[in-house]
Amino acid sequence: MDFTNRLNRVKQYTYKHLIREGALYMGKIAIQLYSVRDHTSKDFLGTLRKLGEMGYEAVQFAGFFDTPAEELKQVMDEAGLVAAGSHMPFDSLTGDQLEESLTYNKTIGNDLIICPILPEELRADEGAYYRAAEELNEIGRKCAEAGFSFAYHNHNMEFFDLGNGKRGFDILFEETDREYVKMELDCYWATHAGVDPLQTIKAYNDLVVSLHIKDMTVENGEKRSIEIGKGTLDIATLWETGESVGVNWYVIEQEQFDGDPLESAKENVVNLKKVINK
Repeated sequence: MDFTNRLNRVKQYTYKHLIREGALYMGKIAIQLYSVRDHTSKDFLGTLRKLGEMGYEAVQFAGFFDTPAEELKQVMDEAGLVAAGSHMPFDSLTGDQLEESLTYNKTIGNDLIICPILPEELRADEGAYYRAAEELNEIGRKCAEAGFSFAYHNHNMEFFDLGNGKRGFDILFEETDREYVKMELDCYWATHAGVDPLQTIKAYNDLVVSLHIKDMTVENGEKRSIEIGKGTLDIATLWETGESVGVNWYVIEQEQFDGDPLESAKENVVNLKKVINK
C-alpha cells in the first residue's frame, strides 16, 4: 500500500471516529433561512430564537428584513447563533452597495458572502457566463480585500448544456480565480440536473467551502425537496466527502413542505445528526 492510500485510510478512520464521538458536526451545521421564509417574513428575530432553541448553532441568511445590524447581532448572540454566510442579491454586490453589504455583514459577524443566483442576462448564453465570471471575480477580489470570503451558489440551470458541450458551471469556475471565488455546492440542484454532487466535490476539492444539504424525492414524476432521511440523496457520503476536502458549512435547506416549515427544520437537524452519527 503506497503512502497516499495509507494516509487516506487514516483520514477515513479519523473522520468516522470523530463523527461517532459527535465532534465533527459541532459548529458545522446551519440552516438556510429561506427554508423558513414564511416565518422570517412575519417574525424574523423571533424565528431566529426558535431555531436556536431547536439546537441550530448557525444560520445562513436570505435577507435581513430591514433589521438594524446591531439588533440582529444581539439576538444572534442571545440565541447562540453564528453566521454561516449570507445570500446576497447580485445587485447588492455591485457598485456602492457592495460596501454597504460588507459593512452590515461585518457587524453581524459574517465573513462569507454568497451570490445565490445570477441575473438572467448573465446566464442567457455562453458569452453571458463569461461576462458573469468577470463580474464574480471582481466582486470576490473586493470581498477578499475587505477580509471576506466570496462564493457562488448553483441551481440546476448552470449544468445545462449551452449547445457546444460547455456548461455555465464549468465556465464560472474555470474563468474565476480560486483565491477570490469559492463554491457553495447545492447538492440537491446538482442532482436535479443529473450531476453527481460527490464527483463534483472531489473534482473541485478545497474550492468547496459550503454544501447545501436537502433531500430529494419524486412525486407524480416531479422532483421535490423533502426532509433529510426521507429522500434518495446519500447524505452520509456527502458529509464524509465534504469532510475529506475541508468543507466549512453543511447548510440544511428545504423548499417544499407538507406541514409547518419550522417543524421540518427541527426534523432536519435531528435527522442530519442521526445520519452522520451512524
